[in-house]
Amino acid sequence: MIPLVDLKAQYHGIAAEMNAAVLGVLASGDYIQGSQVRAFEEAFADYCGGGTVVAVNSGTSALHLALLAAGIGAGDEVITVPMTFIATASAIDYTGARPVFVDIDSATGNMDPARIAAAITGRTRAIMPVHLHGRVADMALILDIASRHGLLVIEDAAQAHGAEYRGRRAGSFGDIACFSFYAGKNLGAAGEGGAALSRNPEFIRKMRLLRDWGAEQKYHHVMKGYNYRMDTLQGAILRVKLGHLEAWTRRRLEIAAAYDARLDAMEVPRPAASVRDERHAYHVYAVRVAQRDRVRLAMIDAGVGVGIHYPIPVHLQLAFAALGHRPGDFPVSERFANETLSLPIFPEMTAEQVNHVCDALRAACR
Repeated sequence: MIPLVDLKAQYHGIAAEMNAAVLGVLASGDYIQGSQVRAFEEAFADYCGGGTVVAVNSGTSALHLALLAAGIGAGDEVITVPMTFIATASAIDYTGARPVFVDIDSATGNMDPARIAAAITGRTRAIMPVHLHGRVADMALILDIASRHGLLVIEDAAQAHGAEYRGRRAGSFGDIACFSFYAGKNLGAAGEGGAALSRNPEFIRKMRLLRDWGAEQKYHHVMKGYNYRMDTLQGAILRVKLGHLEAWTRRRLEIAAAYDARLDAMEVPRPAASVRDERHAYHVYAVRVAQRDRVRLAMIDAGVGVGIHYPIPVHLQLAFAALGHRPGDFPVSERFANETLSLPIFPEMTAEQVNHVCDALRAACR
């Protein structure tokens, strides 16, 4: 079986570095938010193009702290998209604010800037674009709209480590940007992890306090906070993997190009190709197929591990039924949810595996 993601192959490629990093932390006794976490924060900020990183225990925690640091709370509204993992909307809900959805662009799967203005009300405080599958949203238009309406921008960059737009890295556009280091991400921990990045000193100060019980120093709590600290083991592992991220991203681009060449010949529809001034990070390589359930099962039978990101858009999730949405409210997101199929993509993939995936897809779509 060709897996959707092969974390075992990734580990074996860097085992010596990983083992040394882990054993070093175990020997140090420095286990919670230690020196390796601080070193990773500095390195990841540099990788993203500047600012300050606050490492936390998950991408969801990063989103939650970003919203709180920005002063968003009960009665406020945050504009985002329904074609995302539920954590995007849940983090907004945690603060007492209301997620307000706009539909996505059918060409890219990202937030459609043309739909934002109509969603802005007197309660709107921020826009939270999601860089779906590792492709940066149209930040030039989103930032322009935010500026004209006096709104904050919080990037959900959970899937976009190393992605670029107009020469800048994901995470360098918004007032705050949030990343996930869930194990299967392009830059993944050995478990969970996350980070928020900002250039605003006050946002950084608040997020640092909030992640550690609101404490300025031990037992001196100046605000109500959370236990969102990153384990030192995860910081050490992420620091090792960060050194390989550029090479892994280049390999993902090569694999995506190989898929493109084969699937163009097969006339398989998928999101529009990247344009010259952007770099897709290809956390997910998605195609769009009719009768997806039949195709998915046929590919699994052919030894190909495929995935679905995401089968039910957030506005139709039972957990958010109180928002009152119905099928048809966001038709582009709903079509994506019904048609999108994720193909295996990981840096260790071979040309033979890519060809096998394409052959299996061609047979399954007949």
